[in-house]
Amino acid sequence: MRRPSRTSWIRALLLATLAGGALASACSPIYVIKAGLAEAKILRARRPLPEVILDPATDERTRGKLTLVREARRYAIDVLQLDVGDSYTTFSQLEKDTLALVLSAAHRDRLESKTWWFPVVGSIPYRGFFDVGDAKDEQLKLEEQGFDTYLRPTGAFSTLGWFADPLVSSVLRADEVDVVETVLHELSHNHLFVSGQVRFNESFASFVGRAAAADFFCSREGGGTDTVWCQRARARWDDDQTFSRFLDTFVGEIEAFYANDSLDYEGKVAGRDEIFSRYRRIFAEEVQPTFKVSTFQYFLSVPLNNAIILARMRYHHRLTDFQTLLEEKGSLKEAVRYLAAEAHGADDPFELLPSTAVATTAQQTSGARD
Repeated sequence: MRRPSRTSWIRALLLATLAGGALASACSPIYVIKAGLAEAKILRARRPLPEVILDPATDERTRGKLTLVREARRYAIDVLQLDVGDSYTTFSQLEKDTLALVLSAAHRDRLESKTWWFPVVGSIPYRGFFDVGDAKDEQLKLEEQGFDTYLRPTGAFSTLGWFADPLVSSVLRADEVDVVETVLHELSHNHLFVSGQVRFNESFASFVGRAAAADFFCSREGGGTDTVWCQRARARWDDDQTFSRFLDTFVGEIEAFYANDSLDYEGKVAGRDEIFSRYRRIFAEEVQPTFKVSTFQYFLSVPLNNAIILARMRYHHRLTDFQTLLEEKGSLKEAVRYLAAEAHGADDPFELLPSTAVATTAQQTSGARD
């Protein structure tokens, strides 16, 4: 089952709505109001997790997943020592399967995102929509302006501790391992969020979510290294690192191509397709067969463009280096403690990670950031 994606854009919308600051910014007042009303509806629907778990109307599979959510939240507090606030102590049943849609855009001749400015969090390389029509209308406008676009569903979000985020019903469409990973991913945003560093924030959360899910299932009472959930969680974290290495190599080459000053706009747009096609073949023939449980099939099923590449990079940049940091620090808790203490003072938080040749190449050739 494909795991739900997640973003932090709702926090910016809520803060803008409360402060009124977006009325004078690049963010549409109507857009902010719609998002604020939709989020308020989700917050009003919250029910305490114990109440839902004990409700006779709750089916056994859902009850089991909600129980795991409570355990994972306690693990985040007791073992990882994350500051999670009151997030994921409640549950909200959505009226539809998809929580929202996330729209991102990028210039066609370089890996540079179009950004939108919001109070407090600054420039963000995506916008969220609760209405499908609004999302598609904005996507069409961006494409008419010459941007690559990527519109995708999201099944979870984080308000980074500003509100007591509920577990929304769309998350429960995933299996038990991905439910726990999603919760730990979102809780890590509460603990560490560096303004203006979207790629670091999301890759950090991917690291914490996957690595912590593996440790949670392999060490919890009734778990162990020989259990299906432990083995699945470890395999997914290994697959994420494999995909990250592939993606960093791919991005390094496409960024080097875009940096060629001898090519004009038309030349770069025309020439990129050959690189896209070649790396899709490499992925299908050499990378995908090495995955243990994942497929990352969207890399083959969705036509590639710069917006899609940047969206994937936000969640999969240098994941192997995050794992190396974990090994150097001796535990996930110590790795998180180190990053939380140092990231806000760093010009580029990725510099806190040990560097591999692939990661260094990708960074050196990159002239653009999210």
